[in-house]
Amino acid sequence: MSARVFFHVQHLLGIGHLRRAATLARALAEGGFDVLLVSGGAPVTGLALGAARFHQLPPLRAADETLRELSRLDGAPLDEAFRAARVKALLDLLRAEAPDILITEQFPFGRTRLRFELLPLLEAAKAMNPRPRIVSSVRDVVRRSASPQRVAESVEIFENFFNSVLIHADPRLVEFARSFAGWDRIKSRALYTGFVAEHDLSQRSQATQGSVPEGSGDVVVSVGGGAVGAPLLHAALLARPKTALADRTWRLLVGANMPMAERAALEGGQGVVIEAARPDFTTLLAKATLSISQAGYNTTIETLCCADRAVLVPFGTARETEQADRAALLAERGMVAVVPPGMLSPDSLADAVGRALAGPSLRSFPPCDANGGPATAMLLKRLL
Repeated sequence: MSARVFFHVQHLLGIGHLRRAATLARALAEGGFDVLLVSGGAPVTGLALGAARFHQLPPLRAADETLRELSRLDGAPLDEAFRAARVKALLDLLRAEAPDILITEQFPFGRTRLRFELLPLLEAAKAMNPRPRIVSSVRDVVRRSASPQRVAESVEIFENFFNSVLIHADPRLVEFARSFAGWDRIKSRALYTGFVAEHDLSQRSQATQGSVPEGSGDVVVSVGGGAVGAPLLHAALLARPKTALADRTWRLLVGANMPMAERAALEGGQGVVIEAARPDFTTLLAKATLSISQAGYNTTIETLCCADRAVLVPFGTARETEQADRAALLAERGMVAVVPPGMLSPDSLADAVGRALAGPSLRSFPPCDANGGPATAMLLKRLL
């Protein structure tokens, strides 16, 4: 009988967390586990889950871009009845599944607004007989702006409940200690898996040879799900004539979560293609002269593995530092050019394009470790 994995994930604004969790669930299923992915965010169509199973909790989201408060999908605040229903559904599901492994995505190093359901989930799992192994699944960086009190709370919860934390990163590029101040307290139970990539990036993609294919030499501008991507797309349209790539096709990929009004306000023209985000994104990157994107986890990995040169324009606020830190660490290594949060304008973006073109190709660096899915399956088997 296959070992059972209960994997809790919550996306709040974009869909990157859910995409990575689905990729990981698929890899675990391929590795022989019986996986249930439990999602608490807005329903998303087209998730590639492979043999993994899926359960949708009553959905919630971030009330706004600050991510400080949670709401229902219609914007209504969460009340006690909604919270209680979520907790009951989650605990009933845990008992029915009786998993061998419980995985929480980001918690306790993030997603602390979900303590109302995750702490009862952990307590229930700890009380089970036999008790499942409890694992935290985290990205390469976490919110550096967390207060010392919040860091101490995260460490206390980790020490009380968790067997291990799996860090889905390549430590040669991004070290978890750079963003999490409590590293010394958790490092004995921390394991790096390599990046978890949605597509097969085990070998760098190469541009099609022979006839000139669609997208060759383009500038690809992408914004992931697009929920907060409109400013970058508008800046790219105005930056284009200011760059040495003004004669190239600029291909703007509009994410599915971009509001319709912002999508309608985008005006192209000769040499500009505006289209929906595409499933062949990595192929476009491999053929492009330059990638311009935000610095979300999934997009950044695909850029590192497939693109020639890149500009990262991280989304960030005083509270949300993840994308900015990821971009800054890669810029320190000379791999990308960056427009820091709050600095985006047509001129600053055009300047970053120039710096990216003057710098080394990403293909001149050693390939990053993007084998995190299979490696996670191997590490969980070892944990059992």
